[in-house]
Amino acid sequence: MYVLELAGEADAFAAAEARAAARDVDVVAPGVALAETVDRERFTGLAYAHRAGELVAETTASVDSAVDALREAAVSREGTVAVRARDVRSAANVDTQRAERELGGVLVDEGFEVDLEGPDHELRALFSRDRCFLAWLAVESVRDYGDRKPTDRPFFQPGSMDPLLARALCNLARVRPGDAVLDPMCGTGGVLIEAGLLGARPLGTDAQRKMVEGARQNLAAYVPEFDLARADAARLPLRDGAVDAVVFDAPYGRQSKIETHELVDLVGDALAEARRVGDRCVLVADRDWRDEADAAGWTVAERFERRVHRSLTRYVLVLD
Repeated sequence: MYVLELAGEADAFAAAEARAAARDVDVVAPGVALAETVDRERFTGLAYAHRAGELVAETTASVDSAVDALREAAVSREGTVAVRARDVRSAANVDTQRAERELGGVLVDEGFEVDLEGPDHELRALFSRDRCFLAWLAVESVRDYGDRKPTDRPFFQPGSMDPLLARALCNLARVRPGDAVLDPMCGTGGVLIEAGLLGARPLGTDAQRKMVEGARQNLAAYVPEFDLARADAARLPLRDGAVDAVVFDAPYGRQSKIETHELVDLVGDALAEARRVGDRCVLVADRDWRDEADAAGWTVAERFERRVHRSLTRYVLVLD
């Protein structure tokens, strides 16, 4: 059994993304989930999960209970150790320094040598509300999203999607190395960059020549191979079943110059084309397009609402 440390505040969304790298993921406390198995290589590419650890013990959220649980657990390891304690979201009101000190003392009593700088093994003590999870750190996700901020790319447009969300959307679409991943409204190419960094083959179209040329500059800075073309998302120049997954950010009504009825037709037609060329799709937008997805032949597997600020909520649909 593995303990997952989730990022952000939306645990259901983080757990759904984590299922790209773990099996039987179940949120058990704020910011914490359990999983039956973890694919360590794929876990490194998650956006909204920080760490996974092999579960040692689970108990109530007090230092004394954690110490007792560790004493009773099997902790056989080779090499040096360190203890890191977290009061997840400051909800457990636990003295983490005391926890690290006393749990470290248990390990010393067991014959371990403590190395706080470069330990061979790290024991994580996660206190979340009324529960505590002890786990040996197994894998961490790579947190390099700040290196790809939209404003730092060769081509930038206001409203560009941040790389953290773009990566999560790719994982929700179960993007794997070698997959052909299409963004039919690619804009500045943020989704395709993240797909390419996951080892997929990025394919993008956009109706605006400016966006296609700008996305080409951006992708060239991050991934070695990709294909882009100017095309209408409602009439894609692709054969049936040509791609493994489709991921796209639909035009936002409050920003778009498109009339409401035209926007409905555009998104509905784009969803129908996505259904024709692929079997998996993730759509993000500023409104709920479930009816249009259903009309296009998709089944809504999961749906999430992500509040950005007072005037914008993003809806994420995972479609099969």
